[in-house]
Amino acid sequence: MLDITINEKRVQKTIERFRERNIILPTFKQMKNPDLVPDKISQKLKDIGLWDVDSSNLFRISWKNDMSNGGFNGVNYLEMPPELTGVDTRIIALVGKWFPTGAHKVGAAYGCLAPRLVTGEFDPINEKAVWPSTGNYCRGGAYVSSLMGCHSVAILPEEMSKERFEWLKSIGSEVIATPGCESNVKEIYDKCWELRRSGDALTIFNQFDEPGNPLWHYEVTGHAIEDVLKKEMRTGDRYFGYCVATGSAGTIGAGEYLKERYPTSKVIASEALQCPTLLMNGFGAHRIEGIGDKHVPWVHNVKNTDMIVAMDDVPVMNAMRLFNEEAGKKYLVDQGVSQELIDKLPLLGISSISNMMTCIKAAKYFELGESDVLFTIFTDSMGMYGSRLEEQNVQNGPFTRDDAILAFHRDIHGLKTDFMKELGHYDRKRIHNLKYFTWIEQQGKDLAELNAQWNDPNYWPDRWHMAERYDELIEDFNRRTGLLESS
Repeated sequence: MLDITINEKRVQKTIERFRERNIILPTFKQMKNPDLVPDKISQKLKDIGLWDVDSSNLFRISWKNDMSNGGFNGVNYLEMPPELTGVDTRIIALVGKWFPTGAHKVGAAYGCLAPRLVTGEFDPINEKAVWPSTGNYCRGGAYVSSLMGCHSVAILPEEMSKERFEWLKSIGSEVIATPGCESNVKEIYDKCWELRRSGDALTIFNQFDEPGNPLWHYEVTGHAIEDVLKKEMRTGDRYFGYCVATGSAGTIGAGEYLKERYPTSKVIASEALQCPTLLMNGFGAHRIEGIGDKHVPWVHNVKNTDMIVAMDDVPVMNAMRLFNEEAGKKYLVDQGVSQELIDKLPLLGISSISNMMTCIKAAKYFELGESDVLFTIFTDSMGMYGSRLEEQNVQNGPFTRDDAILAFHRDIHGLKTDFMKELGHYDRKRIHNLKYFTWIEQQGKDLAELNAQWNDPNYWPDRWHMAERYDELIEDFNRRTGLLESS
């Protein structure tokens, strides 16, 4: 296990601040198993809205929120049937809509912030929390910061959806828009360096190099998927693999846990075809918001990735319209898709649709059948993309039945096994070596650590297994505030 340095002076000041503001921190154990949440907090949550700025909502950073009663239940998930996907393979996904902020990235933000609070690496009183992101992560960071009374700074590309910017301002975050779109991550990093040189007191929580990001998914998302698999897999079923966009390499961290539990399973990573960095060292701009581009995140364990799939954003955007426009929904009924499922399709945001399509391509490539199970993540819902529907109508005209026919049969059922690559040893090493140009040359990381990521068999397990130690520190922190005992 890695050594942890504690700045006791800072920790004590944070304890005093949290005591004043009645803030209790959830442990990783509680986030993956809300039955462990203290009764007084569970009861309080029943009178608090999912997005309310109330520190008790920290305990809703879980896949198991039950919004019918404000409490907790089983994992929120959805299975996509063959009538919609066009393949017999079982495609199951966790649903991120029922997190505070409506996206699972709030979990990654907490996984980065909480360890730094209980070790004293971050001073929430005197420092700004800076959240560089291409979308939902900075929203999650701004929200968690607000619950903890921290000043937050959200950095994201100026061409991201307007709903993101409007919400960030409403939560009271400072917002910095950098040039470009989804693919312009380097411009975000450049802004971070500018802030570092400014002399302001701040801590930058860069999801692309923060181990707390994939750690949260390893510990919380991985266990949630395992819970669903145990519930849903029938006699004779085989869990085949986990398909998600690489993004910041946070969500894909759940695949690390799943490979430990199901050693023959695969981790299948997707990216945008318009910016095929992993597939062919490519570059470009695209419209699948929130999946990161033009570099390999520092926290991506490439050795554990088995396949790269490049998703064309055109069919993804067409499917978005199919799922949300009236002509599309009517056509889905005609094709035998249940009204119950159609009503739930707005639970899929743009990257969620891309993740579903990645599963379809993988099912076709590996010739999977009805006893095979692929898992993915529906990271957020259409709640942050209404303006994208409007833009599509302006650019392409109203969505008609003919458009629905094409979107259903060509863009979903007609997906092909193009732009996919199974990775061998040197394919993985090629991708890993791309980290050098971003992280060593540009961001000042240590070359010895880069080599350790590839050569040291303990490098990644040491990081994935830190949750137990952080929970000990969180429990001690809460004990010292005295809030659990006094309630």
